[in-house]
Amino acid sequence: MSDLLHFEDFHAGQVFHFGTYRVTKEEIMEFAREFDPQPHHLDEDAANRSMLSGLSASGWHTSAMAMRLFVDGLLVRSAAMGAPGVEEGRWMKPVRPGNELRLEIEVLETRASTSRKQLGFVRFAWRLFNQREQVAFFISSPMFKRREIA
Repeated sequence: MSDLLHFEDFHAGQVFHFGTYRVTKEEIMEFAREFDPQPHHLDEDAANRSMLSGLSASGWHTSAMAMRLFVDGLLVRSAAMGAPGVEEGRWMKPVRPGNELRLEIEVLETRASTSRKQLGFVRFAWRLFNQREQVAFFISSPMFKRREIA
């Protein structure tokens, strides 16, 4: 029997905690230069004049950091099979240099696939926090192999 987490190992109400990830000014600017070159992610003066009132990570960068925490904390020890997408995503507060991010994931529901019997969907609510408050929220339904069908 495999030690990997399979579809059957998840149940509604289950909560996982992952973290921490320290955000740096350099990585905020590096990500922005490559993928989201808006002034409030690249230039501190422009960021100070923006509605964000300071340098902050791109929302896409914030999502990527949350994904890293999820992969390191759960996916690498599971029989994950990818995901069809993200149902919901919200960037609620700016992520700043020096923030220590942590991720909380709650299982909302599980559903065995009717068309592909070897897998099931686990619907997760993701809550990303810095050291003071929640900064992002996502809902996704990745697929996991079913142990009993594999």
